[in-house]
Amino acid sequence: MACRRKFGIPWPECNDGLSYDDVVRSSDSGLTLIEFYFTKYKSSAPLQGWLQRIKSGQITFDGRVVTDSSTVLRVGSKLVYHRLPWKEPDAPHMIEVLYEDDEMIALNKPSGLQVLPGGLFQQRTVLTQLQWEANLHKKPHPVPVHRLGRGTSGILLCAKTKLARARLASYFADGTSHIGGKRDTNGEIGKIAKIYRGLASGIVENDEVTINQPIGVVKYPGVAKGLYVASQSGKPALSVVGILERNVQENSTLVQVKIQSGRPHQIRIHLSFIGHPLLGDPLYGDGGQPKCLDCDSIDESFAEDGGYQRPTKPVPGDCGYNLHAHKLVLSHPLTNELIEITAPLPSVLQTPEEAKEIGAMEQTA
Repeated sequence: MACRRKFGIPWPECNDGLSYDDVVRSSDSGLTLIEFYFTKYKSSAPLQGWLQRIKSGQITFDGRVVTDSSTVLRVGSKLVYHRLPWKEPDAPHMIEVLYEDDEMIALNKPSGLQVLPGGLFQQRTVLTQLQWEANLHKKPHPVPVHRLGRGTSGILLCAKTKLARARLASYFADGTSHIGGKRDTNGEIGKIAKIYRGLASGIVENDEVTINQPIGVVKYPGVAKGLYVASQSGKPALSVVGILERNVQENSTLVQVKIQSGRPHQIRIHLSFIGHPLLGDPLYGDGGQPKCLDCDSIDESFAEDGGYQRPTKPVPGDCGYNLHAHKLVLSHPLTNELIEITAPLPSVLQTPEEAKEIGAMEQTA
């Protein structure tokens, strides 16, 4: 059933820190403590940072704190790195529920809130709020079945049961695997379809643009697993862009983008690829590439906790653009009933006609 309840608990000043457990394998036997951590977790901290962590007693070796970086490891030993608590960047905590039944829940994710833990955001995430909400009612917590970028707002689908999780995940995987195949050319939506609103820079001339540029990964500082960009050697991706309004005075275009499932940052990359990146996007410029093309240098300095300093170059989680997951149409994972979910549009992504209509409705409410 449809509903508009909200939930959320304010974030504490600092998170609880983290613990990373390892068991020494035979291939690592004989390594020193610093060799192990700097080799295995090089993306977490530079050499001097790991030395600081060891000297400050943040690592235990078979239950005992060890501060000697030259300690030799042996097979089967248990290592634990205790990451100190830290204050995470500001993030909203209130989340609106758009749809909910026994199998799934659809949320209206606010811009600025990360979906899953990663990087600086280990506690201030949608997943944490779902866990806290479930704990209040002593129920298992729902699990997101896809991601939205931190700066992207709108519909986030979460599964409540193992069956729903498996089936919803298969919807997304199946949609992506058929990009470029018969399912796209005959107009079928498969099991799921998503419609986004975005504010693109510049004036898009054609009323509809189909973009089927593949998306791949390149090395990029501050992004451990690499940055998604337009790449001919990447995986297929399809976006259909429709024009809703051209604002010559502001040199921007309000667009609607239809995708079946989507690669990471697909809409940002595809709009950038055609020369119209999202207005205010700090990362992607023209051609589906990052604005920073000379990002090969890595800052070896380290922060207070020993980790790398926050990247000075833009990273995917940076906000500043307007992109909203507006509508989601899917087959219910249990009943196969066709479900359509809509997330209210932010004012900046409304057409003048929609703004008037919404304003009139609010006055009569």
